[in-house]
Amino acid sequence: MDSLITAAARALAAGDVLGALKRVALRNDAAALALRGIAMAQLGDLARAKALLRRAAKAFGPHEVVARARCAVAESEIALVSRDLGAVGNGLAAARATLEQRGDLLNAAHARCLAVRHLLLIGRLDEAESILSEVNPVHLSPALRAVHELTVAGVSIRRLHTTVARAALARAEVAARQAAVPALVAEVEAATRALAAPAARRIAHGEDRLIVLEQVETILDSDALVIDACRHLIHSAPAVVSLARRPVLFTLARALAEAWPGDMPRRTLIARAFRVKRADESHRARLRVEMGRLRAALRDIATVTATKDGFALVAHGAREVVILAPPVEEKHAPLLALLADGESWSSSALAQALHASARTVVRALASLAAAGTAQAIGHGRARRWMTPPVVGYPTALLLPGPLPGD
Repeated sequence: MDSLITAAARALAAGDVLGALKRVALRNDAAALALRGIAMAQLGDLARAKALLRRAAKAFGPHEVVARARCAVAESEIALVSRDLGAVGNGLAAARATLEQRGDLLNAAHARCLAVRHLLLIGRLDEAESILSEVNPVHLSPALRAVHELTVAGVSIRRLHTTVARAALARAEVAARQAAVPALVAEVEAATRALAAPAARRIAHGEDRLIVLEQVETILDSDALVIDACRHLIHSAPAVVSLARRPVLFTLARALAEAWPGDMPRRTLIARAFRVKRADESHRARLRVEMGRLRAALRDIATVTATKDGFALVAHGAREVVILAPPVEEKHAPLLALLADGESWSSSALAQALHASARTVVRALASLAAAGTAQAIGHGRARRWMTPPVVGYPTALLLPGPLPGD
């Protein structure tokens, strides 16, 4: 490798993008194309960066397997940043395997962190933790160690392990400052601020107040019966009941929790669960059926009893009933939570991350666009969706995760 390529690579590693471009801007050999592609990606020109990396991968000879694998990893990172989630998986796994076989452990570790970030976005936390556990951060460079610790913090936040997340962010800050890369330091600072931002609303005894993620963890570990409206779960430690696929039952459970320790009138329950203004005998019969289903779903942690005017929730062994709700409740809250990260998303990537059909996501995006909440950029396959970040929005709680029984 010649001196200009070496100097450009060192400049990129130190965060000096323009300095790297000055050294390789007029060169079209494979190594220079790869470095230019990485530099353009750091400058935000992702389309140009992807094209340069593909040219570089073709320009490397058939025996330069490691160089082509590095290009594949860089291209996968661009796909991840641009939220082209379908282009991340297989190519990244193959490149990671090649790098590990050929002894390039640093770039292999970076590929693992990218794979974990991809799995986090699509809610596959168990797989993300498994891959992350195979990385030993001791031998990583400061920049890669900071990225690794940021990834650890991301997994811990999704698991609601705030103590682990804070420790990981502290280590990430130390590593980022050792690396002296301003963008990396800024990313760690942003993640630290996000951890301290309001993550949910605590609703109990008529009181409604904002709480941070650490307080959410405390509530879930307490002896309270918790109605988690962020993920449609019902907790009574250590038991967890998922009603994510049974929205009517969850609506009824939340309504009963709001009235606890009293009861909720039948008319109110029918209006909220079935969205009707006038109830007839068929609605009352359906309410009895749904209450029977709710009683069966909660039999291990609570009892649903009929009263003269309606129904009441009786918790087994819980001192109180608490509702955890998003700080801002919107019709398409999970979709807004994804868009709130400031990146531009394709509708197909949103559908993959939400485990929803493309048609459902497109309809929701059209509704948000009509309301001025989301904005489309581009046309056809190049169309991307984004929205300004919502202050305090509970992304960590709203993004999809593994449900009990999955």
